[in-house]
Amino acid sequence: MAAITRILSMLLVFFSPALANVEKTIFLGPEPISAPLTRPALADLRLSSLTPANGTLRTQLAAQFPTAAHPLGPATWLILDQLTPNQRYEVRVCWPATQPTAFQVDTFALSAVHASPDLLASLHSYAKTHHAGAASAAPRSTDGEASILLLRILAAADYFTADAALMRTVPPVDVDIILDPFLFNVLPRSLAGTVGYIVPVAVVAYLLAGKIASWIEGLIVASGTRHDKKTQ
Repeated sequence: MAAITRILSMLLVFFSPALANVEKTIFLGPEPISAPLTRPALADLRLSSLTPANGTLRTQLAAQFPTAAHPLGPATWLILDQLTPNQRYEVRVCWPATQPTAFQVDTFALSAVHASPDLLASLHSYAKTHHAGAASAAPRSTDGEASILLLRILAAADYFTADAALMRTVPPVDVDIILDPFLFNVLPRSLAGTVGYIVPVAVVAYLLAGKIASWIEGLIVASGTRHDKKTQ
């Protein structure tokens, strides 16, 4: 087992550069709520949505240098729809290293947003300035019960440059936003294939390591026996 652990550790180190520009949050799907609790209607907000079946959105997010009003940058709001209650999920925000940005990713129940004047003001402010594109979709089940969360992404520019234009105006950040369900609440679904490959390789390596160790030990014992016979 120690050999498997060492192999997995080496692989994680090898793949760590690919994970460098990723910010994520892990959460459980909430209990379903009825449509009246979602007022003002989520469809009226025209927010982009992610579902387990359509869990990837490639877009650009507005970013700014931290200010007193927005110490963590401006907010982008999305809807996480068609969730399964008590199932674990992960939302990842991935962006290129050429656009240094500090992200904060949070999920909120609808009731929590409605109970917070600051969150509600942020949501309405974003909805007023945001025009949903063709890929946006209203929640599927606003006319009945649905397991829904609101996703807030804060983006603050995290760079310094001699280029006055870039210091004055922060360009939008290219991102992939991914909703990833966990399998059996243990492992993100997107990693299942990788783990399915790593585990057999690790098991084979462990078994081979044991056989090689036994073979080397046998050689050492045989060599010692021959040496003892020569000295007698």
